[in-house]
Amino acid sequence: MTAEPRTSSFASPSDGLAVATYRWEPADGPVRGVVQVAHGLAEHGRRYARLATALADAGFVVVACDHRGHGASTSEQVPLGSFGAAGAAGFVGDVVRLGELLRDEHPDLPRFLLGHSLGSMAAQNALLDHDALWAGAVLTGSTAIDGLVEVVSALPADAGLEGFNAPFPSRTGFEWLSRDEAEVDAYVADPLCGFATEDAVLGGVLATAGRTADPEALAGIRDDLPVLVVSGDEDPVGGSGGALVRRLAERYRDAGLRDVTLELRHGARHEVLNETDRDATTALVVDWLVERAAR
Repeated sequence: MTAEPRTSSFASPSDGLAVATYRWEPADGPVRGVVQVAHGLAEHGRRYARLATALADAGFVVVACDHRGHGASTSEQVPLGSFGAAGAAGFVGDVVRLGELLRDEHPDLPRFLLGHSLGSMAAQNALLDHDALWAGAVLTGSTAIDGLVEVVSALPADAGLEGFNAPFPSRTGFEWLSRDEAEVDAYVADPLCGFATEDAVLGGVLATAGRTADPEALAGIRDDLPVLVVSGDEDPVGGSGGALVRRLAERYRDAGLRDVTLELRHGARHEVLNETDRDATTALVVDWLVERAAR
């Protein structure tokens, strides 16, 4: 049984929006570090309870938030599916602000940023200017953002997230997320998942493609920042056979980062932490974080 997280919120530095947070803590024993979770598009922080429990069991405090316009982080000005007037810059700024709050709360513990999909793109942006906030980063279901621009432009107009489902037999339209039908069904049944988003949400993040691919900007990231990139080689967001994921990892290596690990899970689709081999993938992530936290 997954323990219920402790809920709270913080004020967005962009517009004061109450950004909802969820916290899981180790039941006993010493705390070895903190993991900040940034979720993907059209989902929410509570979906990471299984991962958070595994990390808490390994000695980590885990804090996830609902991004603006997602989950409980909504208001009249920022409805579900919108970033509001703050836009993508506000979205990235909220991720940075939570990182700052966790730094102030746990100044003596190593802190890590784990971003999935859209959250991983926020992480890519945040690391360019705020790498000192974290002792390492884990990017799951990620991609080279400039490559994703090409992928998205090739999807049918107004297809939404179901546009990614074209390579797979369609039962719900979300088979691209996982080979596990129960996980797909849980996603489809969740009213806070799979909803339509304004074009400015994904479009605003895709507009950061140039800077996240700029060798000069990437070279500004400190070279001792460890990065783990984990994706499925059947994830359409990552390009054919994970080509865009490989491009992302290679860019970090080319920028001089000395500890970049790439793991492409054979046969896995977009949500590698909800896949049929999720236990092995979760163990890989936990082991990587334990090792880096000990350094």
